[in-house]
Amino acid sequence: QVQLVESGGGSVQAGGSLRLSCAASRLTFSNYAMGWFRQAPGKERETLAAINWNGYSAYYADFVKGRFSISRVNAKNTVYLQMNSLKPEDTAVYYCAAGYSVRSSPLTRSTEYNYWGQGTQVTVSS
Repeated sequence: QVQLVESGGGSVQAGGSLRLSCAASRLTFSNYAMGWFRQAPGKERETLAAINWNGYSAYYADFVKGRFSISRVNAKNTVYLQMNSLKPEDTAVYYCAAGYSVRSSPLTRSTEYNYWGQGTQVTVSS
């Protein structure tokens, strides 16, 4: 059974940084595009960033451009989300997901993803 396990969430003050990690197991990681999403209470899930199978192409939602950075290390079956200049409105549960794709472009829609992690809470205080 495929597993995606997020880590690195926590509480931080506005302006601070966090680095999320997502470790994947029981799948051929390099056959999967990866993405980061978040969902705040009462709100819909948002796509934050996505990266293609080899890490050469990335996508960012406009509201995180310049603040968040996605990367992956296929040898470690891990994808990362570096989050800088955090704001209180970034408070949410953050999820990673894996979508089977060896296309050159990242997968930007949540419906394109096959597997999801359990989520990690990020809380940003003002």
